[in-house]
Parts: sequence; structure tokens; C-alpha cells
Amino acid sequence: MQSGFWPRPSPAHAFVERRRRLQQRLSGPALIVAGLPQPRNFPGNRYPFRAASHFMYLVGRPLEGAALLIGPDRVTLYAHPADPDEALWSGPQPELDELASGLELEVRPIDELDPPAGTATLPPQDVECAFWLSDLLDRDVDAGGGDELEGADLALADAIIELRLRHDAAAVDQLRQAAEVTTRAHRAGMAATRPGLHEAAVRARMEAAIIESGMTCSYNSIVTVHGEVLHNERHDHLLGDDDLLLADVGAETPEGWAGDVTRCWPVAGRFSGTQRALYECVLAGQLAAIEAVRPGVRYVDVHRAAGRRIVSGLIELGIFKGDPEDLYHRGAAALFFPHGVGHLLGLDVHDMEDLGDRAGYAPGRERSESPGDRYLRLDRDLEPGMAVTIEPGFYQISSLLSDPDEVGDLASALDRAALERFSDVRGIRIEDDVLVTDDGCEVLTRRVPKSVDEVEAAMRG
Repeated sequence: MQSGFWPRPSPAHAFVERRRRLQQRLSGPALIVAGLPQPRNFPGNRYPFRAASHFMYLVGRPLEGAALLIGPDRVTLYAHPADPDEALWSGPQPELDELASGLELEVRPIDELDPPAGTATLPPQDVECAFWLSDLLDRDVDAGGGDELEGADLALADAIIELRLRHDAAAVDQLRQAAEVTTRAHRAGMAATRPGLHEAAVRARMEAAIIESGMTCSYNSIVTVHGEVLHNERHDHLLGDDDLLLADVGAETPEGWAGDVTRCWPVAGRFSGTQRALYECVLAGQLAAIEAVRPGVRYVDVHRAAGRRIVSGLIELGIFKGDPEDLYHRGAAALFFPHGVGHLLGLDVHDMEDLGDRAGYAPGRERSESPGDRYLRLDRDLEPGMAVTIEPGFYQISSLLSDPDEVGDLASALDRAALERFSDVRGIRIEDDVLVTDDGCEVLTRRVPKSVDEVEAAMRG
């Protein structure tokens, strides 16, 4: 059955403008590469090719082995000419003049690429491309070396970060499309869930909704009854009547823009009393964090808004005893919510993390050593045009709860007998994609069922 949705491409002028804006920020030439296809287990069986995000931001096409040379007065794309022999296996490819016309950009054969001395670049993720760049630029380029940039490479990274932190109209349209298809996937997953299935069956329904809409998954799907394993990619467990199913699944547009949503729903179709109580505790934390998202707010304060509200909820449920503010400062939130409340969202599901913490952390800010904040991926003041995720959770992680060093002086405040009443809750996470606007924020994924009543109704559907 057709989904009735198909992706809309961004107009060529959007990429022309992005390239122009990058030119304005550079003092010398820069080379942005698409990357090379990678073999899965032999050369003819490859992983699906996904071009580097910085290249996609400026070009919008996943051109294998291509490179964009940007100078103060000229921008040239170097690409492989169409190979008639390859057409037998892969179909016809665009000629260079067709690319030039469609991209509104000068295009030349890749063999003519000869970057001038001092050309800046960004580290690719694959070793083969890093070797190629090293030979081309006559200097060492390390794969995945985003934390070790210096000189012109560092200046290029800062210029790219400045551009990509705030999304233009074309990018927002892409994020909206990713959110729409991600919504379809989660609705499909809720409707398909029933006891006795394997997790893989629900995952299949969710990913089918993405694929039939002309998109791919923006990351490896998490669909699990063991939500306490934060990045659980196993899908072999059977769904039981008493289980909660956590699904962290997102769609990616053909231009590479990501959706990233997590929902949690009861396999049996109705939350138990204990499941409902903890779910609403996490939801209250998420809504408090979303309410805090607006221009000028420091993201770490959004994170703390979620943690404080969750601690208050756990006190109301009898799991903690004491003053909520005191407990929060002693790390009570981190015991059940150990990760950060979210991250930047854009062309990467964790946007620009290939550049290390430089993108996520404002100049002069560093990761905290405190348990509640040490995994936070973002600490910047929010600005209109930024997109972030908001994803607090509650997890009963035995390695944390049984570790005296992790529990620390919270042992006397934690009522383990009360906690035992909630043994049918392993992990809950509720995540939305949020765009910062001029006067607040817009939840791009607001149509994904989220309240208890909405989730139960979607499962009946």
C-alpha cells in the first residue's frame, strides 16, 4: 500500500547560497569530500553509500568519490565522469555537464583535481578516503580526527559549524519531511505491536513505512523490550504481555536530513498502573524541558529542567525521599536518567559530532564531570533556527543501582522496596525533534502519539 508521501528536493539556489556563505567565511581554499563506498565483505557487496554530511550540505547529491573545491572567488565540483560500462550494472549516471546544469555549479573530472598548497579540509570517517586526502594534500589527514584539528582545518570547521548550527528554510523543510515520515513509522509500529511477536517484526513495520516513503533510516533502529540498554540494537526478544516496547527510530531524507524520535508503549495495548505512573513522570520531565526551549536559554538548563522534574516525580511515587532540589544536586536524576537530554539535529542525527565537542559546546565550555551532566552532547545558548532533540528517560540499570560508587550517599534516600513495585518498567525514553523559533519553539514531531491516551488509541488503530 502506497504511503502517499514522496520526498521533495531542495532547490538548487539553496545550495548556491550555502556555498556563497561559506566562501565569505574562508580566507583560503577548502576541499570538502563526499567519501568513498565501503565493501561489506567483498568489493561487489557494499554498504549503502552515504556521502559526508558537510558535502551533502553544500551539494545535496550523494556523489561517490567527488570533491568540492571552494576558493574565495571560485567553487568547482570534481566528480567521476559517467562510465558506460558501469551503466550495465548500476544504470545510467549523469554526465558532468548535466550535473553542472542541475547544481548551478562548475563541474570538472576528478582527475583534474589539483588543490593548491595550504588547502584546508575536514577529516573523513573512512580510512581509505583519509589516505586519498593525505596523498592529495601532501600531509597527514586522520580519519575521524575531529577533536585534533588545527590551523586552516580548524578555521574551516568553525566556519562550517557557524553555518550549520542555524538551519535555513530549505533545511527546515527537509527536517519537516523527515519528521513526517518518522511519525508514520511510529504509528505503524504502535499499530503492529502485539504479544508473541519478536521485536524484529515491529521494527520491520516501522522501517517499511520509512522505505515506502522514499527515505532510509537515519541510524540503526532501536526496537526493544530492554529499554534499559540505551543503544540496544538486538531485535530477537519475544514481546510479552507485561512488557513495554521502546522504539527509537528515525527517517532520513535523500539529502541526508534526520528525524530522531523515541516512544515507549505497552505490548498489551494498555499501560499497567506502575507503567503509567513512571511514563507520566518521564513525560512531565520532557514537557518541562520543551517548555524551557527558547532563544537565549542555555541548553544545559533545558537538560536540568527535565532532571529536576523527574526527581520530583520519583519523590511523589515514593522511590526517593527528601528535598527535590537537594536530591537533584546529589545526582538523583542521573541514577535513573544517566544520559543527556538531547543533542543537535540536522544532517547528522547527532549533528556535526564528527567534529567532536567543538560543534556541541560553545567556546569556553567543557563537559562536566558530574554524573548528571557528563554525557550531555550539547551546551550552547539556543538560537532561532537551531534544531535539537529532547529525550529524557527512566531506566532501571542494574549496574548503576548495584554500584555503591554510583549510588553514593543517595542510598539512604532511595526506597528500594518502593522501587521494586515498578519492576515491570525496564526503560522509558520519550524523544521529540524541536526547532527553536524567534519566540519559543516548534515540536516538529508533535503528531507522534505521546500521551497515555494517544498511545493506547494508536495501538488500537
